[in-house]
Amino acid sequence: VWVASLQELLREQWIRAKYERQEFIYPEKQEPYSAGYREGFLWKRGRDNGQFLSRKFVLTEREGALKYFNRNDAKEPKAVMKIEHLNATFQPAKIGHPHGLQVTYLKDNSTRNIFIYHEDGKEIVDWFNALRAARFHYLQVAFPGASDADLVPKLSRNYLKEGYMEKTGPKQTEGFRKRWFTMDDRRLMYFKDPLDAFARGEVFIGSKESGYTVLRGLPPSTQGHHWPHGITIVTPDRKFLFACETESDQREWVAAFQKAVDRPMLPQEYAVEAHFKHKP
Repeated sequence: VWVASLQELLREQWIRAKYERQEFIYPEKQEPYSAGYREGFLWKRGRDNGQFLSRKFVLTEREGALKYFNRNDAKEPKAVMKIEHLNATFQPAKIGHPHGLQVTYLKDNSTRNIFIYHEDGKEIVDWFNALRAARFHYLQVAFPGASDADLVPKLSRNYLKEGYMEKTGPKQTEGFRKRWFTMDDRRLMYFKDPLDAFARGEVFIGSKESGYTVLRGLPPSTQGHHWPHGITIVTPDRKFLFACETESDQREWVAAFQKAVDRPMLPQEYAVEAHFKHKP
Protein backbone atom coordinates (compact mmCIF):
# COMPACT_ATOMS: atom_id res chain seq x y z
CA VAL A 1 0.00 0.00 0.00
CA TRP A 2 2.76 2.45 0.95
CA VAL A 3 4.75 1.63 -2.20
CA ALA A 4 1.67 2.25 -4.32
CA SER A 5 0.98 5.57 -2.57
CA LEU A 6 4.60 6.66 -3.09
CA GLN A 7 4.44 5.84 -6.79
CA GLU A 8 1.14 7.70 -7.01
CA LEU A 9 2.70 10.72 -5.28
CA LEU A 10 5.58 10.92 -7.74
CA ARG A 11 3.29 10.27 -10.72
CA GLU A 12 0.81 12.91 -9.56
CA GLN A 13 3.50 15.58 -9.16
CA TRP A 14 4.97 14.75 -12.59
CA ILE A 15 1.52 15.12 -14.19
CA ARG A 16 0.84 18.40 -12.37
CA ALA A 17 4.26 19.76 -13.39
CA LYS A 18 3.62 18.90 -17.03
CA TYR A 19 -0.03 19.83 -17.48
CA GLU A 20 -1.01 22.25 -14.69
CA ARG A 21 2.21 24.21 -14.20
CA GLN A 22 3.44 23.53 -17.77
CA GLU A 23 7.02 23.35 -16.53
CA PHE A 24 8.16 21.34 -19.55
CA ILE A 25 6.63 23.74 -22.10
CA TYR A 26 7.72 27.03 -20.60
CA PRO A 27 11.25 26.80 -19.17
CA GLU A 28 10.79 30.03 -17.20
CA LYS A 29 8.06 28.23 -15.20
CA GLN A 30 10.35 25.41 -14.14
CA GLU A 31 10.88 24.92 -10.45
CA PRO A 32 14.36 26.18 -9.45
CA TYR A 33 15.69 22.74 -8.46
CA SER A 34 19.09 23.81 -9.73
CA ALA A 35 19.06 27.32 -8.31
CA GLY A 36 21.56 26.31 -5.66
CA TYR A 37 19.50 27.47 -2.69
CA ARG A 38 16.27 26.39 -1.06
CA GLU A 39 14.73 27.01 2.33
CA GLY A 40 11.46 26.10 4.01
CA PHE A 41 9.81 24.35 6.92
CA LEU A 42 9.52 20.58 7.25
CA TRP A 43 8.22 18.34 10.01
CA LYS A 44 11.21 16.60 11.59
CA ARG A 45 11.15 13.72 14.05
CA GLY A 46 12.93 14.48 17.31
CA ARG A 47 15.98 12.34 18.00
CA ASP A 48 15.05 11.55 21.61
CA ASN A 49 11.31 12.14 22.08
CA GLY A 50 10.05 10.90 18.70
CA GLN A 51 7.76 13.91 18.20
CA PHE A 52 7.54 15.61 14.81
CA LEU A 53 8.15 19.36 15.09
CA SER A 54 8.35 22.08 12.45
CA ARG A 55 11.94 22.95 11.66
CA LYS A 56 13.55 25.37 9.22
CA PHE A 57 15.71 23.68 6.57
CA VAL A 58 18.19 25.42 4.28
CA LEU A 59 19.91 23.80 1.29
CA THR A 60 22.89 25.77 -0.02
CA GLU A 61 25.10 24.48 -2.79
CA ARG A 62 27.63 27.25 -2.18
CA GLU A 63 28.40 25.66 1.19
CA GLY A 64 27.69 22.16 -0.09
CA ALA A 65 25.33 21.47 2.78
CA LEU A 66 21.78 20.93 4.02
CA LYS A 67 21.13 22.56 7.41
CA TYR A 68 18.28 22.65 9.86
CA PHE A 69 17.57 25.04 12.73
CA ASN A 70 15.83 24.29 16.03
CA ARG A 71 14.41 27.83 16.27
CA ASN A 72 13.23 30.20 13.59
CA ASP A 73 15.54 32.94 14.87
CA ALA A 74 18.54 30.67 15.48
CA LYS A 75 21.75 31.94 13.94
CA GLU A 76 23.59 28.63 14.15
CA PRO A 77 22.17 25.43 12.67
CA LYS A 78 21.48 22.39 14.82
CA ALA A 79 23.06 20.16 12.19
CA VAL A 80 25.05 20.58 8.97
CA MET A 81 24.76 17.73 6.48
CA LYS A 82 27.39 17.74 3.76
CA ILE A 83 26.01 17.09 0.26
CA GLU A 84 29.04 14.89 -0.39
CA HIS A 85 27.79 12.20 2.02
CA LEU A 86 24.03 12.83 1.89
CA ASN A 87 21.34 10.44 0.70
CA ALA A 88 17.56 10.86 0.57
CA THR A 89 15.00 8.12 0.11
CA PHE A 90 11.23 8.01 0.49
CA GLN A 91 10.20 5.90 3.50
CA PRO A 92 6.41 6.32 3.98
CA ALA A 93 5.91 2.98 5.74
CA LYS A 94 8.72 3.47 8.24
CA ILE A 95 7.85 7.09 9.01
CA GLY A 96 4.08 6.52 8.98
CA HIS A 97 3.31 9.36 6.57
CA PRO A 98 2.69 9.16 2.80
CA HIS A 99 5.20 11.96 2.20
CA GLY A 100 7.87 10.65 4.57
CA LEU A 101 11.49 11.17 3.55
CA GLN A 102 14.57 9.69 5.26
CA VAL A 103 17.79 11.69 4.94
CA THR A 104 21.09 10.12 5.96
CA TYR A 105 24.54 11.64 6.21
CA LEU A 106 27.87 10.84 7.82
CA LYS A 107 28.80 12.38 11.15
CA ASP A 108 32.29 11.43 12.35
CA ASN A 109 32.14 8.65 9.74
CA SER A 110 29.03 7.15 11.38
CA THR A 111 25.62 7.23 9.77
CA ARG A 112 23.06 9.71 11.13
CA ASN A 113 19.36 9.46 10.17
CA ILE A 114 16.77 12.20 10.16
CA PHE A 115 13.11 11.64 9.29
CA ILE A 116 11.03 14.42 7.74
CA TYR A 117 7.76 15.00 5.92
CA HIS A 118 5.58 17.75 4.52
CA GLU A 119 1.79 17.72 4.23
CA ASP A 120 2.06 18.99 0.65
CA GLY A 121 3.16 16.26 -1.74
CA LYS A 122 4.64 18.75 -4.21
CA GLU A 123 6.75 20.36 -1.50
CA ILE A 124 8.40 17.11 -0.37
CA VAL A 125 9.01 16.03 -3.98
CA ASP A 126 10.56 19.45 -4.67
CA TRP A 127 12.90 18.99 -1.70
CA PHE A 128 13.82 15.52 -2.93
CA ASN A 129 14.58 16.88 -6.42
CA ALA A 130 16.53 19.82 -4.99
CA LEU A 131 18.72 17.46 -2.95
CA ARG A 132 19.34 15.33 -6.04
CA ALA A 133 20.19 18.43 -8.09
CA ALA A 134 22.66 19.56 -5.43
CA ARG A 135 24.22 16.10 -5.43
CA PHE A 136 24.45 16.22 -9.23
CA HIS A 137 26.31 19.54 -9.24
CA TYR A 138 28.66 18.30 -6.52
CA LEU A 139 29.43 15.13 -8.48
CA GLN A 140 30.04 17.10 -11.70
CA VAL A 141 32.84 18.95 -9.88
CA ALA A 142 34.14 15.88 -8.04
CA PHE A 143 34.22 13.72 -11.20
CA PRO A 144 34.80 16.13 -14.10
CA GLY A 145 35.43 13.36 -16.62
CA ALA A 146 32.24 11.43 -15.85
CA SER A 147 29.22 11.54 -18.14
CA ASP A 148 25.76 12.52 -16.89
CA ALA A 149 24.68 8.90 -17.35
CA ASP A 150 27.44 7.81 -14.96
CA LEU A 151 26.47 10.39 -12.34
CA VAL A 152 22.68 9.91 -12.26
CA PRO A 153 22.80 6.57 -10.38
CA LYS A 154 24.87 8.27 -7.65
CA LEU A 155 22.33 11.04 -6.93
CA SER A 156 20.36 8.96 -4.42
CA ARG A 157 20.09 5.29 -3.60
CA ASN A 158 17.55 2.96 -2.06
CA TYR A 159 18.64 0.48 0.56
CA LEU A 160 19.55 -3.01 -0.64
CA LYS A 161 17.54 -4.53 2.23
CA GLU A 162 15.90 -3.57 5.52
CA GLY A 163 14.28 -5.63 8.22
CA TYR A 164 14.65 -7.45 11.53
CA MET A 165 17.30 -10.04 12.31
CA GLU A 166 18.85 -11.34 15.52
CA LYS A 167 22.53 -10.77 16.26
CA THR A 168 25.05 -11.79 18.87
CA GLY A 169 28.15 -10.00 20.12
CA PRO A 170 31.81 -10.32 19.11
CA LYS A 171 32.50 -13.12 21.60
CA GLN A 172 29.58 -15.09 20.09
CA THR A 173 28.67 -16.29 23.58
CA GLU A 174 26.19 -13.49 24.29
CA GLY A 175 22.51 -14.06 23.70
CA PHE A 176 21.04 -13.07 20.36
CA ARG A 177 19.03 -9.83 20.34
CA LYS A 178 16.45 -8.66 17.84
CA ARG A 179 17.58 -5.57 15.91
CA TRP A 180 16.44 -3.59 12.87
CA PHE A 181 19.04 -3.84 10.09
CA THR A 182 19.63 -1.60 7.09
CA MET A 183 21.95 -2.54 4.24
CA ASP A 184 23.16 0.71 2.64
CA ASP A 185 25.70 -0.05 -0.07
CA ARG A 186 28.52 -1.74 1.94
CA ARG A 187 27.36 -0.51 5.35
CA LEU A 188 25.23 -2.94 7.34
CA MET A 189 23.77 -0.93 10.23
CA TYR A 190 21.67 -2.16 13.12
CA PHE A 191 19.24 -0.24 15.31
CA LYS A 192 17.13 -1.01 18.34
CA ASP A 193 14.24 0.83 16.65
CA PRO A 194 13.80 1.51 12.90
CA LEU A 195 13.48 5.26 13.61
CA ASP A 196 16.62 5.61 15.73
CA ALA A 197 18.82 8.54 14.76
CA PHE A 198 22.08 6.63 15.19
CA ALA A 199 22.94 2.99 14.57
CA ARG A 200 23.95 0.82 17.53
CA GLY A 201 26.68 -0.53 15.31
CA GLU A 202 27.85 -0.89 11.71
CA VAL A 203 29.50 -3.71 9.80
CA PHE A 204 31.51 -3.09 6.65
CA ILE A 205 31.01 -5.74 3.97
CA GLY A 206 33.86 -5.83 1.48
CA SER A 207 34.51 -7.96 -1.57
CA LYS A 208 35.46 -11.61 -1.87
CA GLU A 209 38.89 -10.53 -3.17
CA SER A 210 39.44 -8.88 0.22
CA GLY A 211 38.47 -11.97 2.20
CA TYR A 212 34.72 -11.51 2.76
CA THR A 213 32.33 -14.46 2.48
CA VAL A 214 28.62 -14.97 3.11
CA LEU A 215 27.45 -18.36 4.39
CA ARG A 216 24.01 -19.78 5.08
CA GLY A 217 23.70 -21.16 8.58
CA LEU A 218 25.63 -20.72 11.84
CA PRO A 219 28.61 -22.57 13.33
CA PRO A 220 27.42 -25.85 14.93
CA SER A 221 28.26 -24.73 18.46
CA THR A 222 26.17 -21.53 18.25
CA GLN A 223 23.54 -21.11 20.98
CA GLY A 224 21.12 -18.43 22.13
CA HIS A 225 19.29 -17.63 18.89
CA HIS A 226 15.49 -17.79 18.81
CA TRP A 227 15.08 -17.66 15.03
CA PRO A 228 16.16 -20.73 13.07
CA HIS A 229 17.60 -19.40 9.80
CA GLY A 230 21.19 -18.34 10.37
CA ILE A 231 23.66 -16.30 8.33
CA THR A 232 27.42 -16.03 8.88
CA ILE A 233 29.45 -13.19 7.42
CA VAL A 234 33.16 -13.96 7.39
CA THR A 235 35.48 -10.94 7.35
CA PRO A 236 39.30 -10.83 7.50
CA ASP A 237 39.09 -10.11 11.24
CA ARG A 238 36.09 -12.02 12.62
CA LYS A 239 32.76 -13.68 11.94
CA PHE A 240 29.39 -11.95 12.34
CA LEU A 241 26.43 -14.17 13.22
CA PHE A 242 22.79 -13.35 12.43
CA ALA A 243 19.50 -15.25 12.54
CA CYS A 244 16.36 -14.67 10.45
CA GLU A 245 12.78 -15.53 11.35
CA THR A 246 11.86 -17.05 7.98
CA GLU A 247 13.68 -18.80 5.16
CA SER A 248 12.57 -16.09 2.71
CA ASP A 249 14.15 -13.42 4.94
CA GLN A 250 17.34 -15.43 5.03
CA ARG A 251 17.33 -15.79 1.25
CA GLU A 252 16.82 -12.04 0.71
CA TRP A 253 19.52 -11.04 3.19
CA VAL A 254 22.02 -13.50 1.73
CA ALA A 255 21.30 -12.09 -1.76
CA ALA A 256 21.89 -8.52 -0.51
CA PHE A 257 25.15 -9.48 1.20
CA GLN A 258 26.31 -11.50 -1.79
CA LYS A 259 25.70 -8.54 -4.10
CA ALA A 260 28.17 -6.49 -2.07
CA VAL A 261 30.70 -9.33 -1.78
CA ASP A 262 30.64 -10.03 -5.52
CA ARG A 263 31.33 -6.38 -6.43
CA PRO A 264 35.00 -5.36 -6.52
CA MET A 265 35.85 -2.61 -4.05
CA LEU A 266 36.50 0.92 -5.27
CA PRO A 267 39.71 2.68 -4.17
CA GLN A 268 37.84 4.98 -1.77
CA GLU A 269 36.12 1.99 -0.14
CA TYR A 270 39.43 0.69 1.16
CA ALA A 271 39.71 3.82 3.29
CA VAL A 272 36.22 3.17 4.70
CA GLU A 273 37.19 -0.44 5.42
CA ALA A 274 40.32 0.72 7.27
CA HIS A 275 38.20 3.03 9.44
CA PHE A 276 35.91 0.15 10.44
CA LYS A 277 38.90 -2.04 11.32
CA HIS A 278 40.22 0.63 13.69
CA LYS A 279 36.89 1.31 15.38
CA PRO A 280 36.96 0.51 19.10
